[in-house]
Amino acid sequence: MSKTALITGATSGIGKATAELFANNGIDLVICGRREDRLRKLKEALEKQVKVHILCFDVRDKEAVERVIQSLPAGFSKIDILINNAGNAHGLDPIEEGSLDDWDAMMDINVKGLLYVTKAILPQMTERKEGHIINIGSTAGKEVYPKGNVYCASKHAVDAINQGMRIDLNQYGIRVGAVNPGPVETEFSNVRFKGDDERADNVYKGFQPLRPEDIADIIYFVVTETVSR
Repeated sequence: MSKTALITGATSGIGKATAELFANNGIDLVICGRREDRLRKLKEALEKQVKVHILCFDVRDKEAVERVIQSLPAGFSKIDILINNAGNAHGLDPIEEGSLDDWDAMMDINVKGLLYVTKAILPQMTERKEGHIINIGSTAGKEVYPKGNVYCASKHAVDAINQGMRIDLNQYGIRVGAVNPGPVETEFSNVRFKGDDERADNVYKGFQPLRPEDIADIIYFVVTETVSR
């Protein structure tokens, strides 16, 4: 029987690459994001291989999260795999110059958004006593770098939530894991620097960054390897 994965932040980068890899391997998809045009384009490409449903919402909006998860049609209502991928960095400033709006955005998306989506999905997993959750963290959740203060704090929180989630959900047979990439060349830096492409490109100068497909490979390996054992 085919499994169904729900992927947040699926309109670009790691989320999109993971959706494509999952589709190539016969996993049905619920792809989520804020840009409906991109979701529809991705759905059109992937539904040639698997069943695809789109959910257009902002993970920061807890009422919207609950509403759209409850709205899933019968063919997609059983989520076997949850990929908590939605996340952003906003700004790169020393703590004394940081923007409160940037701080709110990072904590709301990276931490609270992850919690809202997980909370909405968990009842069906705990009832069935099965499921797999992958939380996308960062090496910034392990080490702090200059001017990364609040972004790093948000990813440290994801690391702690992931560990706590694993402990709490073990009794239900729900697998919980995390992937913590280093620099990956996506739209991440464009968002962080608010559309300053030149500044974003400079982030990756002097070394070869990871690609979204590299992280998708790791996510797929984690999901399939643990199931096969």
